[in-house]
Amino acid sequence: MRKKVVVLGAGMVGRAMAIDLSKQNDVLSVDRDAGALALLASHSSLVTKQADLGDAASVTGVIADADIVVGAVPGFMGFKTLETVIAAGKNIVDISFFSENPFELDALAKAQGVIAVMDAGVAPGMSNIILGSYQNEMKVTDYICYVGGLPRERIWPYEYKAPFSPIDVIAEYTRPSRIVENSELVQRVALSEPELIDFPGVGTLEAFNTDGLRSLVHTMKIPNMIEKTLRYPGHIELMRVLRETGFFGEQHVQIGDQSIRPIDLTTSLLFPKWKLGEEEEEFTVMNILVEGLKAGKNFKHKYELLDRYDPTTKTSSMARTTGYTCTAITQLVLDGQYSRIGISPPEYVGATQGCLETVFNYLEQRGVIYKKSSVEG
Repeated sequence: MRKKVVVLGAGMVGRAMAIDLSKQNDVLSVDRDAGALALLASHSSLVTKQADLGDAASVTGVIADADIVVGAVPGFMGFKTLETVIAAGKNIVDISFFSENPFELDALAKAQGVIAVMDAGVAPGMSNIILGSYQNEMKVTDYICYVGGLPRERIWPYEYKAPFSPIDVIAEYTRPSRIVENSELVQRVALSEPELIDFPGVGTLEAFNTDGLRSLVHTMKIPNMIEKTLRYPGHIELMRVLRETGFFGEQHVQIGDQSIRPIDLTTSLLFPKWKLGEEEEEFTVMNILVEGLKAGKNFKHKYELLDRYDPTTKTSSMARTTGYTCTAITQLVLDGQYSRIGISPPEYVGATQGCLETVFNYLEQRGVIYKKSSVEG
């Protein structure tokens, strides 16, 4: 039986999710941007609606008949939107990368009987699901994730395009990076501790600290955990110069008779250069390493992902790897395979029997392939 799904946000990832979910469900895609919604006009299997998703009453109205909601709004709107959906008593799977603590909404979700899965993308998201699946299988001692989405063509000066909300990318470069070392939670400055790493089929990339562990620092008792973002070499220095000069600042500065926030000027200049074309080729690369003990023996498990833009469906790799993970979890909830009430980070999904395998199969059917290798000792 087809269910009613409302997708909040019709950006590049939101549109991909709406199209994917419409194969099995009745989907309503909602956004304030008529231009974004117009890109879905050729898909007769779903309907669109223009609405202000920054307005709680508007959100409550468009989700009134939903069996489940998918959140795909920018990070600065994410927490409030999640709260609004939960308060309305609707299950939600969300990819918004917001800075607030989602567990502040746990009591509300439990009181409303709502299943709310947050950070349901690729990383955080699929990386958490994979790690969570080892919770009952082995004593994990070390976890590291390298992940990034990049354009195929390296175009000066930034050699980067943002396949998801650009303002959320800047947040990665300014927010302190939390990692776990020897069972202690420590902070590093974002963009710090660079590494140069070679990836088959891609070449050499630079890795640096960002706050990608998110919920894992609270939910997983693992002695050593870190996530690093990947970019083409040279990107770190460019972003550090902008950050340290103050171009990412959010406090108003006076310039003549005008008062502006530096971040507003920066984004107006930077984002056009970071805009990923609708049919521009890009790729997502991720390596996950999980090490630990099982039955007194040491095991190392490695998961490798290299996914590229799909020219047949004209779907970006980041939309595929992020969006299809989210739609896979959405389908898990709709099918009753995942039913935990309250706030659920993706590692809870991974720890639930059979969910990882179902998500892997779902992704494989869409051409998103994770390669696993394991060694003992």
